[in-house]
Amino acid sequence: MVRVVNSLVERCFAVIELLANEAAAMRLGEIAEKLDLQKSAAHRMLTILSETGWVEQEPVTGFYKLTLRLAIFGQRFLSATHLTDVCQPALEQLAAESSELVRMAVVQGETLTWIAQVQGARNGLKYQPELVAKVRLANTANGKAYLSTLDQTDAIRIAIHDSADGPERSNVRVEEFMEELKRARNRGWAISNEEAEPGVVAIAAPITLGGVQTVGTVSVAGPRSRLTTERQKEIASSVVFTAAKLGELWPLRQRQHADK
Repeated sequence: MVRVVNSLVERCFAVIELLANEAAAMRLGEIAEKLDLQKSAAHRMLTILSETGWVEQEPVTGFYKLTLRLAIFGQRFLSATHLTDVCQPALEQLAAESSELVRMAVVQGETLTWIAQVQGARNGLKYQPELVAKVRLANTANGKAYLSTLDQTDAIRIAIHDSADGPERSNVRVEEFMEELKRARNRGWAISNEEAEPGVVAIAAPITLGGVQTVGTVSVAGPRSRLTTERQKEIASSVVFTAAKLGELWPLRQRQHADK
């Protein structure tokens, strides 16, 4: 009985995660296919989630999508951590200095989740990324910055596992990727030069506590036309400085919570 309940819970969470990552309404057959479920099993999960208020079915198309319940709970949790309150000023300063989009992600398990962004561009092209929660690790600056702080074997294992759920780095060999992570580790920052998105360059640095535990990443991203080779080192210096500052601020959120 316990195994049956655990399986049901795992499948329900798998549906929620899929709909959250896709950030769009999906048909029953597509959900079943992506989760390797029978349509009847997928329909049973969606019925349960609909009855409990996590999922809703569009009346016209019959497609399924998440309700705002997950977002509301996520915002409540994030607010309770005081993380964005403490880190926001540093992110805003970096956005003002770079005049580009600044984003911060936190480590959750063996992956990264976006939690904050500040748009620094005021004129011309503005990079507005797709609204997804999970950070792709193998081809993004934030992902590579995070992986560069891990043991080499773990970094490759995590990158391969992450790629299995999305676009693959089929054009880059493991040896080349290892060298790229080594360069990122030595200089303290990583770069994605139109790898994640055409025409977009991003530079990221890991946020660490005491230089030991990696808790997140911070990045600057913008159009390739503005983030030229000449600007990249300047931006990288600002990103690394901000990452160090965020590492110092990170523990303050716990003190704020304790004072209340």
